This record gives sequence, structure tokens and C-alpha cells, in this order.
Amino acid sequence: MLGDHLVFPILLSTDLKASRAFYHDTLGLEILREDDERIIFRCGDGSQLTVTASTTGTADSQTQLAWRVPDLRAELADLRGRGVPIQEYDLPDPKTEDGIADMGFAWAAWIIDPSRNVLGIMQPKHPGAGAAPTQAR
Repeated sequence: MLGDHLVFPILLSTDLKASRAFYHDTLGLEILREDDERIIFRCGDGSQLTVTASTTGTADSQTQLAWRVPDLRAELADLRGRGVPIQEYDLPDPKTEDGIADMGFAWAAWIIDPSRNVLGIMQPKHPGAGAAPTQAR
């Protein structure tokens, strides 16, 4: 059954060179394989992210993928230290404070890659926990 297997997202890139720089140089993802049409990056627990060349890119502004992390504030601090802007939203859902939205089941934040793919970072809430994301504000 498909539910028993790892999945790997495929993102479209209108500038593969810029995407390579963002995912490898800025985010620090290891390159497993690359050619003129795609780059495959290693992520946690055997997962992979494929970024493939596209003439049109992604037409959707919704989240294209998300990383699940144990400490959202630490990840955001690391990303900010690497010069990655954290998105702020002033909508009813999501509304962010210091880049973090309370989604009910998790705290979440978003970044955008050079091809305008929206990437989420989320810290799931543990059952019964009502505390803010780890680390003091």
C-alpha cells in the first residue's frame, strides 16, 4: 500500500541555478544527484526533495511542502542567521507573530524559495500541551 512508503516532493524551478544555491548553499541541504533538469536533495529519515527545471514554475501560492521540526524557534533563528526571510501574515488564518502562526494542531512558519514555492516549517503540538513553541520569546 502507498501508505507504507516514503514520499518525496517535487518542486518546480524556473531558475535551477538559483534553486541550487538556495537549497544547498543557504538551507544547507546535501545534494544526492543532479543533472541539467533536476537536483535531488537529502532530507531527514531517508526522505528526498527533488527540484526540477520548469519554464512556468508553480502557479499556486499555497504551501508546497513542509518540514516537521522539534523546535520551530531554533529553526527560524537558524534560517534568519542564514539570511532567509520568514514570512509574516496578517490574515485571520494564518496570522503570524514573529513569523509563527498557531494552527491549532501545530505552530507553523513559512519561507519562499527563488521560484516562489511556499515552504512550511511546523512544530506539532503534543497532546494536552498548551505551551508556546519551545524556547522563550
